[in-house]
Amino acid sequence: MESLEAVASHYGIRVRKTGGSHFVFLHPDSDVAVTVPFKRPIKPVYISQFLALIGDLGEE
Repeated sequence: MESLEAVASHYGIRVRKTGGSHFVFLHPDSDVAVTVPFKRPIKPVYISQFLALIGDLGEE
């Protein structure tokens, strides 16, 4: 999770902790939000969604 947070910080993506067991990655210039559970191993689908969020930022 620390790696995702470091990359998110580099791209200006905010990390919000939900009331449950997830983190939500958001950027003010994107409609994409990525929800990732933090108590389990990060599955490839979450990495793909996170990369899509970063890709969405580059399309502007």
